[in-house]
Amino acid sequence: MTSEAADPETRDKLLIGVSSCRVGEMVRFDGGHKQSRYILDTLGRFFSFRPFCPEMAIGLGVPRETIRLADIGSQRRAIGNKTADLDVTDALIESAQAQRNWHQQIYGYIVKKDSPSCGMERVRVYHGEQPQRNGIGLYTETMMRNFPALPVEEEGRLGDPVLREGFIKRVFIYKRWQDMLADGIDWSALTEFHARHKLILYSHNQELGRGLDRELAAAHDQPIEDYAPRYLNQLMQLLKISAKRSNHVNVLEHIRGYLKKELDKDDKKELSDSIEKYRLGLLPLIVPITLLRHHFRKYPNDYIDRSYYMRPHPDELMLLNSL
Repeated sequence: MTSEAADPETRDKLLIGVSSCRVGEMVRFDGGHKQSRYILDTLGRFFSFRPFCPEMAIGLGVPRETIRLADIGSQRRAIGNKTADLDVTDALIESAQAQRNWHQQIYGYIVKKDSPSCGMERVRVYHGEQPQRNGIGLYTETMMRNFPALPVEEEGRLGDPVLREGFIKRVFIYKRWQDMLADGIDWSALTEFHARHKLILYSHNQELGRGLDRELAAAHDQPIEDYAPRYLNQLMQLLKISAKRSNHVNVLEHIRGYLKKELDKDDKKELSDSIEKYRLGLLPLIVPITLLRHHFRKYPNDYIDRSYYMRPHPDELMLLNSL
């Protein structure tokens, strides 16, 4: 295990990787950093961090010449911005391969936007002197190829409330998946895992969520060791689809149906009004969810109690307050 995971101060936190510059390490090409107080102060209450800078790891040092991605012939290379014969393509890929051991131990990764080594998407790729935003940083690309289900997000995208909530939700789901594997996965455990996350899936894409329902139900005639990785990859791809307000409304109304015999007329109207105001964008998602939690405390339902939909991550992160 890494020292971060073993430290008594962080052992109860979820370990995630992060580009070193985002936690204040002076590793930028100019010797500076791009520290994020949100990552350190807010996410740091629940996550411990494994900082890594691939450009430093391959010996570029600080200060250093900046690099860029370029299509040269049929190959994509990472070369110096000023020195064309500075080519660190293989070194960045090998650096990612060398980190596989600790990549296996983390539950997510926050990478640096636009970086030719760390960027997750839309990194500039030069064709001559004309850039196109269609690249992925070579370190991050290699890591994501090795671990396609690992939740990865760019720090710049964490400013978007929907993308931020989606990433952190995936981190907690990935942690629960790894815990299930550690306990010993079988069909019963996988079916329970899926049932507890079903409503979350429906809030992202109902059609794909129901398709995964059917696939799982029909998969029991094959070895679970073969099916489980495929299930996880599909689960995580589905969760990368941004959850729409309309899908949340459908899920909220579905949950409300479990209370139709318990609530009186006034409670039903209050709940319906809160869902409608959320649909119209007049209230955040946390309002109807808080009301539903209140009613289910009075009228417990085993299926709803086991579902993670209304508590996908710690309340203290206040992620549902911005949706």
